[in-house]
Amino acid sequence: MARVAEALREEVHRANIALARSGLVMGTFGNVSGVDRRAGLLAIKPSGVPYDTLRPEDIVPVSLATGAVVDSDLRPSSDTPTHLELYRAFPACGGVVHTHSESATAIAQAGLPVRCLGTTHADHFRGDVPVTRPLKKAEVAKDYERNTGLVIVETFRRKRISPEEVAAVLVRSHGPFTWGKDAAEAVEHARMLEFLARMELLVRATGFAGVKRPAGFLVDKHYLRKHGRGATYGQGKR
Repeated sequence: MARVAEALREEVHRANIALARSGLVMGTFGNVSGVDRRAGLLAIKPSGVPYDTLRPEDIVPVSLATGAVVDSDLRPSSDTPTHLELYRAFPACGGVVHTHSESATAIAQAGLPVRCLGTTHADHFRGDVPVTRPLKKAEVAKDYERNTGLVIVETFRRKRISPEEVAAVLVRSHGPFTWGKDAAEAVEHARMLEFLARMELLVRATGFAGVKRPAGFLVDKHYLRKHGRGATYGQGKR
């Protein structure tokens, strides 16, 4: 267990540093977690610790089953209950990122999705990045962070969106969460979401109300050539 926790801490530390260097976070905003499902552990950035002083041993292991801290005197990120709900609901999820990146947060505050309007978006997400409904007063008053995770899961189930094909969401009035097969991929999805959100804002700034989504077959072509079983993008495995 100690070796597992150490390796997971190293992985998650690297991802948090990559997030900080990406320019998507200010101050101590944002966090990255990773999971080892066999060990039943997730590891996440500690609450309020600056990125420039963050060490691998500061990363906090947490029980995936109970949410209890394992082998650390530091408090995990306040968003840990949100991460836990995503890991529990999305079996393929191996890493989660939360930021307050400028463009994606602006769109979340507007209560809008990031629409799939072209092939650049479709290369990364197979459809719109959805926005959640507002949390109710009772959901905010008690177990707010857990309910944030639950409303994300609810959104994907209600809209019948695959969390593997659209590995991102905007929490209304809050900000973006992304995930991936591991912590590093979740950071990459956060970077791409911010880029796509910036494009969304530029499209909206044109004032053209008649913009149409591309045909589904074009979206599928671009997504599947990078992510499908028969993907042709890149060099593949040798």
